[in-house]
Amino acid sequence: MSDYLVKALAYDGQVRAYAARTTDTVSEAQRRHQTWPTASAALGRAITAGVMMGAMLKGDDKLTIKIDGGGPIGTILVDSNAKGEVRGYVTNPHVHFDLNEHGKLDVAKAVGTNGMLTVVKDLGLRDFFTGQVPIISGELGEDFTYYFASSEQVPSSVGVGVLVNPDNTILAAGGFIIQLMPGTEEKTIDQIENRLRTIPPVSRMVEKGLTPEEILEELLGKGNVKVLETLPVAFVCRCSRERIADALISLGAQEIQDIIDKEGYAEASCHFCNETYRFTKEELEQLKQLANAKEE
Repeated sequence: MSDYLVKALAYDGQVRAYAARTTDTVSEAQRRHQTWPTASAALGRAITAGVMMGAMLKGDDKLTIKIDGGGPIGTILVDSNAKGEVRGYVTNPHVHFDLNEHGKLDVAKAVGTNGMLTVVKDLGLRDFFTGQVPIISGELGEDFTYYFASSEQVPSSVGVGVLVNPDNTILAAGGFIIQLMPGTEEKTIDQIENRLRTIPPVSRMVEKGLTPEEILEELLGKGNVKVLETLPVAFVCRCSRERIADALISLGAQEIQDIIDKEGYAEASCHFCNETYRFTKEELEQLKQLANAKEE
């Protein structure tokens, strides 16, 4: 099974729901950044939440999630869009702790609880929408739940999970977001809350081979879920050699000449995907000519 997410309604439109399998996507992030297990779990949870939140957008809208809880992992940054594309990184990928008292990777210890979760949405308008809430648990699922309730005033339940193999590779990753629409009946809320208390962790459901549709059925009951759309999910970075070249040209001819004189080459790495782009002296000379032409 490859990664994808589903958007759905349940209980005759009283509930909006999203579920995603992100195992391959988180695996790609782990491979690119060489994250250690606890960092993999933290980044994977954020990526999973980000790709589902991206699915709430339309057209060319984009969002950025920044998680900075003051913990040893540093900052987690995730970009996503309405097309199921997501990318992300942590400032310190080499973080790992012993399992917590629940036998799980100690994401809260890595993330910390002394900071903020920030969501910035680019909806194609003049100003960005920014929502910010304090990090309350550091486990991230609860923090995104709090974000939706506090910043967007939407009662929600967010579950995100990552299982890591002994060799640091990703065994399973996935998540769900359940949101109550205005006027949801009390009995519906009670049913959902009862199910949420008894379901296994979402990462275990993915490990068992449950599809996103089946995960929603576990959460909301068979026969209650109406799938509206399925969307492929993937780790995609928009960086390119051309973009880095344009950035170098924008420095101006003199700055490029300084790089040639001091270093003899230029090297730039993308934080999001860890791709490194190297420009030789000859290539820099060509870029300098282009910069000169722009300045004339």
